[in-house]
Amino acid sequence: GQFFEIDAFLLVTSSAGGTGAGALPIMAQLLKDRYGDKPVYALVVLPFEHEEKTEERTVYNTAVCLKSVYPIVDAALLVDNQRYIRKDSSLRNNMVKINELIVEPFYNLLCTGEERKAKHIGTKLLDAGDVIQTLSGWTAIGYGKSLLPLIRLPFQRIRSFREKSLDTHNGIQAMDEAVGELSVKCNTKDSGKALYLLSAPAKEMSMDLVKDIGDYLRRIAPEAIIRNGDYPQEKRMIDVTIILSQLRDVEMVKEYYAKLRGVVEETKRKRKTNALRRRATEEAAKDIPSLL
Repeated sequence: GQFFEIDAFLLVTSSAGGTGAGALPIMAQLLKDRYGDKPVYALVVLPFEHEEKTEERTVYNTAVCLKSVYPIVDAALLVDNQRYIRKDSSLRNNMVKINELIVEPFYNLLCTGEERKAKHIGTKLLDAGDVIQTLSGWTAIGYGKSLLPLIRLPFQRIRSFREKSLDTHNGIQAMDEAVGELSVKCNTKDSGKALYLLSAPAKEMSMDLVKDIGDYLRRIAPEAIIRNGDYPQEKRMIDVTIILSQLRDVEMVKEYYAKLRGVVEETKRKRKTNALRRRATEEAAKDIPSLL
């Protein structure tokens, strides 16, 4: 009964299994048919490398899921599981932690447009409309943070140029991490649309910081239409959320399509070989008496 208040639908599933991957395009189409005025997005979690190597069905399910859902949804956010264990192998068996890392970029993004406290409303509000205007086609999302000093001494109330430069440095460091931790490997220059949300204590967000982060995103996504916002939060860190959308060419997607062709050819070869072996066995047994 509350659907009139909804801005969009987000369907989340793994692409490797048969149930979620198979149901995703069907559910997306049903939502599009019934609520045609609401955008429908899919967050598709791609498999680990070891899953692909041990189970051919994983590649098949992923490729078919990606191809089937892309024409239906307004945007497909890709999340590569393997990126979350490439630096820390202990995460391989810690699915809860991996899930936390996957959803971490969404928190500020979903909160800022719904904020009611005046002190937490930025000078440039980023709301659901900005996100909807940005999300389109293949999409990557990233999040980065940089810790600030815990204490500023009283005589530091009037902040020096050096301190302001340090805040800008922290902001660029957070942006570096957000780009490095994008949910899927992609060529950032292929982005047609992009968005960044800066969150930090209000007194730390200078015009220089906002400008430098904007310039950073413009350098890595020179052809993208860029939207941005700020979200003042009383926490001792600067964090940045970025979205790169309308990606024209995602190498990983093409790799899955190519792998699927190889899997199909290998499956045909195995079936042919098995058929020949069965016939050879049957031929060898044709003169043997049967008890039936």
